[in-house]
Amino acid sequence: MSRVQLALNVSNLQEAVAFYGKLFQTSPAKIRDGYANFAIAEPPLKLVLFENAPAAGTLNHLGVEVEDSAEVVAATRRLDAEGLPTKVEDQVACCHALQDKVWVSGADTQWEVYTVLADAPEAGAGCRCADGEVCCGVPSG
Repeated sequence: MSRVQLALNVSNLQEAVAFYGKLFQTSPAKIRDGYANFAIAEPPLKLVLFENAPAAGTLNHLGVEVEDSAEVVAATRRLDAEGLPTKVEDQVACCHALQDKVWVSGADTQWEVYTVLADAPEAGAGCRCADGEVCCGVPSG
């Protein structure tokens, strides 16, 4: 099953986890220092929260979580065929998980199509965002 990912910056992770737990009637799938995610069944959504007080209330990035690496490869081929600029990242540690992914930028935002290969205890250095922004709780730039 594929699902859309919505990654948000929040000022207080504990409060945000409590709010979204009640809103979607589910518990977080993963909580780490400055990071949490929910795998919501209905509506199908991967909600990711980054504790980032200066950017609270803003979008961090968007994504589509897919079942396996073959779907990431298929998405890459499709996006390339459409003439969109892509950046492939295989076996990258990001958002406390080992992932295969492809990034595409356009219409003033970034999207990732990704699959989670395994859990990772650390946020990882593979998170991609604009200089000075925080992705996976890790400042860039």
